[in-house]
Amino acid sequence: MEERMIRVGVTQGDINGIGYELILKTFADARMVELCTPVVYGSAKIAAYYRKTLELPQVNFNIIQAAEEAGDNRVNIINCVADETKVELGQPTPIAGEAAAAALSRVSRDLKNKTIDVLLTAPVNRQTLQNKSFPYPGEQEFLVETFGIPRNTPLTILINNRLRIALATGDIPFADVSSQISEELLVDRLFAFERSLKQDFCVIKPRIAVLSLNPAGTSGRLGDEEERIIRPAMAEADKKGLLSFGPYAADDFFGSGLFDRFDGILAMYYDQGAAPFQALSIEDGVRYTAGLSIIHTAPVHGTAYDIAGKNIASEASFRQALYAGLDIYRNRCDYAAATANPLRKQYFDRSGDNEKLDLTKDEG
Repeated sequence: MEERMIRVGVTQGDINGIGYELILKTFADARMVELCTPVVYGSAKIAAYYRKTLELPQVNFNIIQAAEEAGDNRVNIINCVADETKVELGQPTPIAGEAAAAALSRVSRDLKNKTIDVLLTAPVNRQTLQNKSFPYPGEQEFLVETFGIPRNTPLTILINNRLRIALATGDIPFADVSSQISEELLVDRLFAFERSLKQDFCVIKPRIAVLSLNPAGTSGRLGDEEERIIRPAMAEADKKGLLSFGPYAADDFFGSGLFDRFDGILAMYYDQGAAPFQALSIEDGVRYTAGLSIIHTAPVHGTAYDIAGKNIASEASFRQALYAGLDIYRNRCDYAAATANPLRKQYFDRSGDNEKLDLTKDEG
Protein backbone atom coordinates (compact mmCIF):
# COMPACT_ATOMS: atom_id res chain seq x y z
CA MET A 1 0.00 0.00 0.00
CA GLU A 2 1.41 3.39 -1.01
CA GLU A 3 2.02 5.76 1.89
CA ARG A 4 0.10 9.02 1.84
CA MET A 5 1.87 12.36 1.90
CA ILE A 6 2.58 14.01 5.24
CA ARG A 7 -0.47 16.02 6.32
CA VAL A 8 0.31 19.35 7.93
CA GLY A 9 -2.41 21.02 9.97
CA VAL A 10 -2.04 24.81 9.65
CA THR A 11 -3.98 26.97 12.11
CA GLN A 12 -5.09 30.45 11.09
CA GLY A 13 -3.77 32.15 14.24
CA ASP A 14 -5.06 35.63 15.05
CA ILE A 15 -7.30 36.65 12.16
CA ASN A 16 -6.45 40.34 12.71
CA GLY A 17 -2.70 39.81 12.43
CA ILE A 18 -0.44 38.61 9.62
CA GLY A 19 -1.39 34.92 9.83
CA TYR A 20 -3.43 34.74 6.64
CA GLU A 21 -0.86 36.79 4.76
CA LEU A 22 1.80 34.22 5.72
CA ILE A 23 -0.45 31.30 4.77
CA LEU A 24 -1.42 32.77 1.38
CA LYS A 25 2.12 33.79 0.45
CA THR A 26 3.54 30.40 1.44
CA PHE A 27 1.00 28.26 -0.39
CA ALA A 28 0.89 30.48 -3.47
CA ASP A 29 4.07 28.57 -4.32
CA ALA A 30 2.79 25.43 -6.04
CA ARG A 31 5.89 23.51 -4.95
CA MET A 32 4.62 23.41 -1.37
CA VAL A 33 1.95 20.84 -2.18
CA GLU A 34 4.62 18.60 -3.68
CA LEU A 35 6.22 18.35 -0.23
CA CYS A 36 3.13 17.76 1.90
CA THR A 37 -0.65 17.90 2.05
CA PRO A 38 -1.58 21.14 3.85
CA VAL A 39 -4.87 21.39 5.74
CA VAL A 40 -5.66 24.94 6.87
CA TYR A 41 -7.93 25.26 9.91
CA GLY A 42 -9.65 28.59 9.54
CA SER A 43 -12.10 30.22 7.15
CA ALA A 44 -12.25 30.15 3.37
CA LYS A 45 -14.14 33.45 3.48
CA ILE A 46 -11.49 35.20 5.59
CA ALA A 47 -8.76 33.78 3.36
CA ALA A 48 -10.55 35.22 0.32
CA TYR A 49 -10.90 38.56 2.07
CA TYR A 50 -7.17 38.76 2.71
CA ARG A 51 -6.24 37.63 -0.79
CA LYS A 52 -8.40 40.39 -2.27
CA THR A 53 -7.38 43.08 0.23
CA LEU A 54 -3.67 42.39 -0.15
CA GLU A 55 -3.94 41.69 -3.91
CA LEU A 56 -2.10 38.40 -3.52
CA PRO A 57 -1.86 35.60 -6.10
CA GLN A 58 -4.79 33.20 -6.20
CA VAL A 59 -4.65 30.14 -3.93
CA ASN A 60 -7.29 27.61 -4.89
CA PHE A 61 -8.50 26.16 -1.61
CA ASN A 62 -10.14 22.75 -1.55
CA ILE A 63 -12.92 23.14 1.04
CA ILE A 64 -13.37 19.93 3.05
CA GLN A 65 -15.37 18.88 6.10
CA ALA A 66 -12.77 16.59 7.69
CA ALA A 67 -9.03 15.98 7.45
CA GLU A 68 -9.65 12.49 6.05
CA GLU A 69 -11.01 14.17 2.91
CA ALA A 70 -7.81 16.14 2.27
CA GLY A 71 -6.63 15.87 -1.30
CA ASP A 72 -2.95 15.56 -2.20
CA ASN A 73 -1.41 18.26 -4.41
CA ARG A 74 -4.01 20.72 -3.16
CA VAL A 75 -4.28 23.31 -0.39
CA ASN A 76 -7.16 22.07 1.74
CA ILE A 77 -9.16 24.17 4.20
CA ILE A 78 -11.60 23.29 6.98
CA ASN A 79 -13.97 26.04 8.08
CA CYS A 80 -13.74 26.41 11.85
CA VAL A 81 -15.52 29.74 12.35
CA ALA A 82 -18.79 31.26 11.20
CA ASP A 83 -18.88 33.15 7.90
CA GLU A 84 -19.91 36.36 9.67
CA THR A 85 -16.77 36.39 11.85
CA LYS A 86 -15.50 39.96 11.74
CA VAL A 87 -11.94 40.88 10.78
CA GLU A 88 -10.50 44.08 12.27
CA LEU A 89 -7.04 44.55 10.83
CA GLY A 90 -4.35 45.18 13.43
CA GLN A 91 -6.71 45.06 16.40
CA PRO A 92 -6.64 42.61 19.33
CA THR A 93 -10.26 41.54 19.72
CA PRO A 94 -12.07 38.79 21.67
CA ILE A 95 -13.55 37.51 18.40
CA ALA A 96 -10.07 37.00 16.98
CA GLY A 97 -9.04 35.12 20.13
CA GLU A 98 -12.09 32.87 19.87
CA ALA A 99 -11.33 32.16 16.22
CA ALA A 100 -7.73 31.20 17.03
CA ALA A 101 -8.90 28.93 19.85
CA ALA A 102 -11.50 27.28 17.60
CA ALA A 103 -8.82 26.36 15.05
CA LEU A 104 -6.53 24.92 17.75
CA SER A 105 -9.33 22.88 19.28
CA ARG A 106 -10.38 21.47 15.92
CA VAL A 107 -6.90 20.49 14.76
CA SER A 108 -6.15 18.84 18.12
CA ARG A 109 -8.88 16.27 17.47
CA ASP A 110 -7.32 15.35 14.14
CA LEU A 111 -3.85 15.16 15.67
CA LYS A 112 -5.21 12.76 18.28
CA ASN A 113 -6.68 10.42 15.69
CA LYS A 114 -3.55 10.79 13.53
CA THR A 115 -5.28 12.14 10.44
CA ILE A 116 -2.90 15.09 10.82
CA ASP A 117 0.85 14.43 11.22
CA VAL A 118 2.39 17.85 11.89
CA LEU A 119 1.05 21.03 13.48
CA LEU A 120 2.10 24.45 12.15
CA THR A 121 0.52 27.41 13.95
CA ALA A 122 0.26 30.98 12.71
CA PRO A 123 0.92 33.64 15.39
CA VAL A 124 -1.65 34.17 18.14
CA ASN A 125 -2.23 36.88 20.74
CA ARG A 126 -1.98 35.32 24.20
CA GLN A 127 -4.08 38.10 25.73
CA THR A 128 -7.10 37.45 23.48
CA LEU A 129 -6.66 33.67 23.11
CA GLN A 130 -7.71 32.83 26.66
CA ASN A 131 -11.46 32.87 27.31
CA LYS A 132 -14.14 30.96 29.22
CA SER A 133 -14.27 28.12 26.70
CA PHE A 134 -10.48 28.07 26.18
CA PRO A 135 -8.91 28.51 29.65
CA TYR A 136 -5.30 28.34 28.48
CA PRO A 137 -2.94 31.34 28.49
CA GLY A 138 -1.22 30.17 25.31
CA GLU A 139 -0.83 27.48 22.66
CA GLN A 140 1.89 25.62 24.55
CA GLU A 141 -0.19 25.27 27.70
CA PHE A 142 -3.05 23.85 25.64
CA LEU A 143 -0.77 21.43 23.80
CA VAL A 144 0.91 20.33 27.03
CA GLU A 145 -2.41 19.30 28.58
CA THR A 146 -3.62 17.69 25.37
CA PHE A 147 -0.46 15.95 24.13
CA GLY A 148 2.08 16.09 26.94
CA ILE A 149 4.05 13.02 27.94
CA PRO A 150 4.34 12.50 31.73
CA ARG A 151 8.09 11.89 31.69
CA ASN A 152 8.82 14.77 29.34
CA THR A 153 8.32 18.41 30.21
CA PRO A 154 7.80 20.40 27.00
CA LEU A 155 10.82 22.41 25.96
CA THR A 156 10.87 25.42 23.65
CA ILE A 157 13.71 25.22 21.13
CA LEU A 158 14.58 28.05 18.73
CA ILE A 159 16.09 26.57 15.57
CA ASN A 160 17.60 27.62 12.27
CA ASN A 161 20.40 26.38 10.05
CA ARG A 162 23.09 27.41 12.55
CA LEU A 163 21.51 27.28 16.00
CA ARG A 164 19.37 25.19 18.30
CA ILE A 165 18.72 27.14 21.49
CA ALA A 166 16.57 25.57 24.21
CA LEU A 167 15.03 27.73 26.94
CA ALA A 168 15.33 26.42 30.50
CA THR A 169 12.49 28.63 31.72
CA GLY A 170 9.33 29.77 29.97
CA ASP A 171 7.43 33.03 29.68
CA ILE A 172 8.02 34.38 33.17
CA PRO A 173 9.12 37.79 34.50
CA PHE A 174 12.88 38.21 34.57
CA ALA A 175 12.71 38.89 38.32
CA ASP A 176 11.44 35.32 38.81
CA VAL A 177 14.09 33.55 36.75
CA SER A 178 16.60 32.99 39.56
CA SER A 179 13.99 31.50 41.89
CA GLN A 180 12.69 29.19 39.13
CA ILE A 181 16.07 27.68 38.27
CA SER A 182 17.01 24.62 40.30
CA GLU A 183 19.40 21.71 39.91
CA GLU A 184 16.46 19.36 39.34
CA LEU A 185 14.98 21.61 36.65
CA LEU A 186 18.25 21.95 34.75
CA VAL A 187 18.93 18.21 34.82
CA ASP A 188 15.44 17.66 33.41
CA ARG A 189 15.97 20.35 30.74
CA LEU A 190 19.33 18.89 29.71
CA PHE A 191 17.95 15.39 29.20
CA ALA A 192 14.82 16.66 27.46
CA PHE A 193 17.09 18.60 25.10
CA GLU A 194 19.32 15.60 24.51
CA ARG A 195 16.30 13.39 23.69
CA SER A 196 15.04 15.93 21.18
CA LEU A 197 18.45 16.36 19.54
CA LYS A 198 18.64 12.61 19.07
CA GLN A 199 15.14 11.77 17.84
CA ASP A 200 14.15 15.05 16.18
CA PHE A 201 17.47 16.21 14.70
CA CYS A 202 19.43 12.96 14.22
CA VAL A 203 22.36 13.98 16.43
CA ILE A 204 23.86 10.71 17.67
CA LYS A 205 25.83 12.06 20.65
CA PRO A 206 24.78 15.67 21.30
CA ARG A 207 27.23 18.25 22.65
CA ILE A 208 25.25 20.81 24.66
CA ALA A 209 26.60 24.20 25.71
CA VAL A 210 25.10 25.67 28.89
CA LEU A 211 24.89 29.43 29.41
CA SER A 212 25.46 31.02 32.79
CA LEU A 213 22.69 32.97 34.47
CA ASN A 214 24.84 35.95 35.38
CA PRO A 215 26.85 38.16 32.99
CA ALA A 216 30.17 37.14 34.52
CA GLY A 217 28.81 33.79 35.56
CA THR A 218 32.03 31.87 36.01
CA SER A 219 33.64 34.38 38.40
CA GLY A 220 31.00 34.49 41.12
CA ARG A 221 31.25 38.24 41.47
CA LEU A 222 27.70 38.89 40.25
CA GLY A 223 25.89 35.84 41.60
CA ASP A 224 26.49 32.30 42.78
CA GLU A 225 23.88 30.36 40.78
CA GLU A 226 26.61 28.96 38.53
CA GLU A 227 28.49 27.23 41.38
CA ARG A 228 25.44 26.50 43.49
CA ILE A 229 23.01 25.22 40.82
CA ILE A 230 24.26 25.09 37.23
CA ARG A 231 27.57 23.25 37.67
CA PRO A 232 26.08 20.60 40.02
CA ALA A 233 23.28 20.00 37.49
CA MET A 234 25.81 19.54 34.70
CA ALA A 235 27.86 17.19 36.89
CA GLU A 236 24.77 15.10 37.65
CA ALA A 237 23.91 14.86 33.95
CA ASP A 238 27.52 13.95 33.18
CA LYS A 239 27.28 10.94 35.52
CA LYS A 240 24.54 9.60 33.25
CA GLY A 241 26.53 10.10 30.06
CA LEU A 242 25.24 13.48 28.83
CA LEU A 243 27.86 15.77 27.29
CA SER A 244 27.46 19.36 28.52
CA PHE A 245 29.99 22.19 28.51
CA GLY A 246 30.21 25.52 30.32
CA PRO A 247 28.63 27.41 31.84
CA TYR A 248 29.50 30.20 29.42
CA ALA A 249 28.79 33.90 29.81
CA ALA A 250 26.33 34.64 27.00
CA ASP A 251 28.03 37.76 25.62
CA ASP A 252 31.41 36.08 25.14
CA PHE A 253 29.83 32.86 23.93
CA PHE A 254 27.93 34.43 21.05
CA GLY A 255 30.38 37.26 20.40
CA SER A 256 33.29 34.88 19.89
CA GLY A 257 31.36 32.52 17.61
CA LEU A 258 31.79 29.64 20.06
CA PHE A 259 28.17 28.61 19.42
CA ASP A 260 29.18 26.97 16.13
CA ARG A 261 30.99 24.20 18.02
CA PHE A 262 27.92 22.71 19.70
CA ASP A 263 24.84 20.76 18.66
CA GLY A 264 22.61 22.68 21.07
CA ILE A 265 22.65 25.54 23.56
CA LEU A 266 20.69 25.70 26.81
CA ALA A 267 19.78 29.29 27.77
CA MET A 268 18.55 30.12 31.25
CA TYR A 269 15.75 32.50 30.21
CA TYR A 270 13.90 33.68 27.11
CA ASP A 271 15.74 36.88 26.20
CA GLN A 272 19.13 35.30 26.83
CA GLY A 273 18.45 32.84 24.03
CA ALA A 274 15.99 34.73 21.84
CA ALA A 275 17.94 38.00 21.50
CA PRO A 276 21.12 36.51 19.96
CA PHE A 277 19.04 33.98 18.05
CA GLN A 278 16.96 36.64 16.32
CA ALA A 279 20.04 38.76 15.67
CA LEU A 280 21.80 35.84 13.97
CA SER A 281 18.82 34.19 12.28
CA ILE A 282 17.27 37.37 10.79
CA GLU A 283 14.07 35.94 9.26
CA ASP A 284 14.48 32.18 9.07
CA GLY A 285 14.00 31.31 12.75
CA VAL A 286 11.55 28.65 13.94
CA ARG A 287 10.02 27.93 17.35
CA TYR A 288 9.70 24.23 18.08
CA THR A 289 7.92 22.66 21.07
CA ALA A 290 9.91 19.55 21.99
CA GLY A 291 8.85 16.88 24.46
CA LEU A 292 5.32 16.40 23.11
CA SER A 293 3.87 13.33 21.44
CA ILE A 294 3.11 15.52 18.40
CA ILE A 295 5.27 17.81 16.27
CA HIS A 296 4.53 21.51 16.68
CA THR A 297 6.40 24.31 14.92
CA ALA A 298 5.69 28.02 14.52
CA PRO A 299 7.40 31.17 13.25
CA VAL A 300 9.42 33.00 15.89
CA HIS A 301 7.61 36.32 15.46
CA GLY A 302 4.19 37.42 16.70
CA THR A 303 0.98 38.75 15.18
CA ALA A 304 2.65 41.97 13.94
CA TYR A 305 -0.52 44.04 14.17
CA ASP A 306 1.39 47.13 13.03
CA ILE A 307 1.87 45.72 9.52
CA ALA A 308 -1.30 43.63 9.24
CA GLY A 309 -3.08 44.15 5.93
CA LYS A 310 -0.17 46.04 4.33
CA ASN A 311 1.28 43.20 2.27
CA ILE A 312 4.79 43.69 3.66
CA ALA A 313 5.04 40.71 6.02
CA SER A 314 7.72 38.15 5.17
CA GLU A 315 6.66 34.51 5.10
CA ALA A 316 10.27 33.27 5.48
CA SER A 317 9.97 32.17 9.12
CA PHE A 318 6.57 30.55 8.50
CA ARG A 319 7.93 28.70 5.48
CA GLN A 320 10.95 27.49 7.46
CA ALA A 321 8.61 26.32 10.23
CA LEU A 322 6.84 24.17 7.63
CA TYR A 323 10.13 22.72 6.40
CA ALA A 324 11.28 22.07 9.99
CA GLY A 325 8.07 20.24 10.85
CA LEU A 326 8.45 17.95 7.84
CA ASP A 327 12.11 17.25 8.63
CA ILE A 328 11.37 16.47 12.28
CA TYR A 329 8.50 14.16 11.29
CA ARG A 330 10.80 12.16 9.00
CA ASN A 331 13.59 12.12 11.60
CA ARG A 332 11.21 10.79 14.26
CA CYS A 333 10.04 8.05 11.92
CA ASP A 334 13.63 7.04 11.17
CA TYR A 335 14.57 7.15 14.87
CA ALA A 336 11.56 5.03 15.83
CA ALA A 337 12.41 2.47 13.16
CA ALA A 338 16.06 2.35 14.19
CA THR A 339 15.29 1.85 17.88
CA ALA A 340 12.18 -0.33 17.61
CA ASN A 341 13.99 -3.69 17.90
CA PRO A 342 17.33 -3.18 19.62
CA LEU A 343 19.67 -6.16 19.75
CA ARG A 344 19.26 -8.25 22.85
CA LYS A 345 22.18 -7.96 25.25
CA GLN A 346 24.16 -11.17 25.41
CA TYR A 347 25.59 -12.62 28.60
CA PHE A 348 28.61 -14.86 28.43
CA ASP A 349 29.85 -16.91 31.38
CA ARG A 350 33.54 -16.13 31.59
CA SER A 351 34.07 -17.63 35.04
CA GLY A 352 36.57 -20.09 33.63
CA ASP A 353 38.67 -17.58 31.73
CA ASN A 354 41.37 -17.63 34.41
CA GLU A 355 42.16 -21.29 33.89
CA LYS A 356 45.77 -21.79 32.76
CA LEU A 357 46.87 -24.17 30.05
CA ASP A 358 49.91 -26.21 31.05
CA LEU A 359 51.90 -26.78 27.89
CA THR A 360 54.59 -28.74 29.71
CA LYS A 361 52.42 -31.84 30.02
CA ASP A 362 52.80 -34.57 27.50
CA GLU A 363 49.42 -35.26 25.92
CA GLY A 364 50.72 -38.26 24.01
